[in-house]
Amino acid sequence: MLIITLEIVGAVFVQQLETQNLRQFKNQISLQRYVSTNLTSQLSRSDSAAANKQIRILLSDANIPSTANAQIRVIDSKGTIRGTNEANNQQIVGQKTTDDTVKKVIYNNSAGSETTTFDASANQYYYIKVTPLIKQSSGSSTPVGVVYIRASLESVYDSISKVTGIYLVAAVVAVGLGLVLSIVISRAITVPITEMKEQTQRIARGDYSGQVEIYGNDELGQLASAVNNLSVRVEEAQESTESERRRLNSVMAHMTDGVIATDRRGNVTIINETAVEFLDVDSDQAIGQSILDILNIRKRYTLRDLLEDPDEIMLDFSSDDHDLILQAYFSLIQRESGFISGLACVLHDVTEQQKIDQDRKQFVSNVSHELRTPLTSVRSYIEALSDGAWQDPEIAPKFLKVTQEETDRMIRMINDLLTLSRMDSGTQKLNLELVNLNELFNYVLNRFDMIIDSNEQNDRSDKHYSIKREFTKRDLWVEIDTDRFTQVLDNIMNNAIKYSPDGGVITCRLIETHNNVIMSIADQGLGIPRADIPHVFDRFYRVDKARSRAQGGTGLGLAISKEVIQSLGGKIWVESREGHGSTFYISLPYEPYDEGEDLWDEA
Repeated sequence: MLIITLEIVGAVFVQQLETQNLRQFKNQISLQRYVSTNLTSQLSRSDSAAANKQIRILLSDANIPSTANAQIRVIDSKGTIRGTNEANNQQIVGQKTTDDTVKKVIYNNSAGSETTTFDASANQYYYIKVTPLIKQSSGSSTPVGVVYIRASLESVYDSISKVTGIYLVAAVVAVGLGLVLSIVISRAITVPITEMKEQTQRIARGDYSGQVEIYGNDELGQLASAVNNLSVRVEEAQESTESERRRLNSVMAHMTDGVIATDRRGNVTIINETAVEFLDVDSDQAIGQSILDILNIRKRYTLRDLLEDPDEIMLDFSSDDHDLILQAYFSLIQRESGFISGLACVLHDVTEQQKIDQDRKQFVSNVSHELRTPLTSVRSYIEALSDGAWQDPEIAPKFLKVTQEETDRMIRMINDLLTLSRMDSGTQKLNLELVNLNELFNYVLNRFDMIIDSNEQNDRSDKHYSIKREFTKRDLWVEIDTDRFTQVLDNIMNNAIKYSPDGGVITCRLIETHNNVIMSIADQGLGIPRADIPHVFDRFYRVDKARSRAQGGTGLGLAISKEVIQSLGGKIWVESREGHGSTFYISLPYEPYDEGEDLWDEA
């Protein structure tokens, strides 16, 4: 821009300088008015020789600068040269002029002419001026001749060239100084700007460690200070956002509920690990899919339904391997302006709750049924006795006996229910003691041996059983509640005897492993169907309902056994094949003691 400015200024300046110098030069080579008047008078004289002599004198006295190297010729109206200022060229006086410009002015009565020509042979510019000489008489003007002036413009252009050269040198110096100053100034501007650009790029990459150097208090300094403050503020905002994001991710990752967030089109944008596990999907593949497809509810609902009326939906994802029932809560994600930007869905696992509700309903139904049956029987027999059967000495005792048996059955059922209730609420206390399990198991089995022998001697049983023992020889000491554990063994042995065929053998085993004691009771009965095995420890569950009720069972024995064993830190399970009998296993935690160790001393 500086160079262009200087070129424009130089061009205008040189042009004006040239115009001014030419004007001044032209004024300098013009003849004075009195010279022109005298020349006109001399051309009007009849004495040519005297006139020419006088013309020569007038031309020699003309005030023309010598630097102009001017040629002045006076030519009369006939085209004859009457005088010249050239001392060495006086022989042309009296000759006819050959100059076309002069002839044109003389013969055409022109007002004169001014031209600039270039002489290639001399390599110079010349200024040529032809001025007519007019004689005024009686109110009329008569041309009597012309003055021809030819002057060299070399001095003018030399002066212009010198000034132009001075200007060019000054311009070059000015341009050089301007370039240096512009470089210095530009560096003073670009260096802070470059540093600010690099700092903003680092901020964009997430690096907030750098600071821009402040060089002054001008606008760039204020901008640099603002960039530094911006870096600090962005870093603080980023740390706050990152902290909130980590907190949110931590909360969502450790939530027991599944969380899904979508955009306004219903496509999933956020899904936590719990929801991924619930829905059994890949988190990366789930992002971008429609929530209707993720929850498999496209056939029942549309996205508009969820947006216009968000509500609770029960989703059943149960399979043969496991049960899973989810309750989905939908809510809108709205901005302050009311614009709906998405949808939030919370998935709550209600499988256990549904199971508890179902068990509660089943429990109430079973208890009602189990109590209604004996109560109906008792009521029927009491009505019969009230109608007069009590007077019959044969019928009355039988009715009273049945009434007593049904009453005892209801009392046992109520006691079992109270026991289960205390276990469920945690109020059932266990009296733990270190017991020799070999002796306790033998003691329980001896009682059943005595019962079997007594029934056989009194012919009170139409079936015969035998109990086989397979115990480890090492004494196994386990910390248990003797009464509760004896109740468990009684329940399992009673079931084994009930369902064993005539001549059946009940095999009881006691072994130890590295950290457990394993007890098993196997019968040779009909076994348990495969579909019923997972439910044998459920409350009021009977494989053979008619037979169990006929034998006075409440359907709570195995449920109580399971609760007792679990409270002791053990496990109970059954293996059975239909038609091949059943085997119940009890596993208890066990810590072996070295022989000779005093079990009753405490450290």
